[in-house]
Amino acid sequence: MRSLLYVLTAFAVMGLAFWAYRENYHTQAEVAEARRLQAEIADLRERLGVLKAEWAYLNRPDRLRALAEINFGRLGLLPMEPRQFGDVREVPYPGLSLLPVSDAVDAIAIEGANQ
Repeated sequence: MRSLLYVLTAFAVMGLAFWAYRENYHTQAEVAEARRLQAEIADLRERLGVLKAEWAYLNRPDRLRALAEINFGRLGLLPMEPRQFGDVREVPYPGLSLLPVSDAVDAIAIEGANQ
């Protein structure tokens, strides 16, 4: 009986060792994937920074003004002036039409009756 217990214990230790071995390699693979993703995120952030800098460079007011002057005949773009801006109070909002109340219920009278 004692030898059977030793054999079962040895098999249990071997099974746990095999499980720990597999988990170790699985964990190492996941850590490597996480590092790869972090490196990819860093590369994409760097690329985004470059794209933002290029966008800012291309949207310089002097460059856009020169392009508008060059293409004036085709586009008809004019420089913006302060008088072109309006105020929120000048926006015509549609009137608010409320539906008529029908079958009105006196909530105070109903509440007083329930007490």
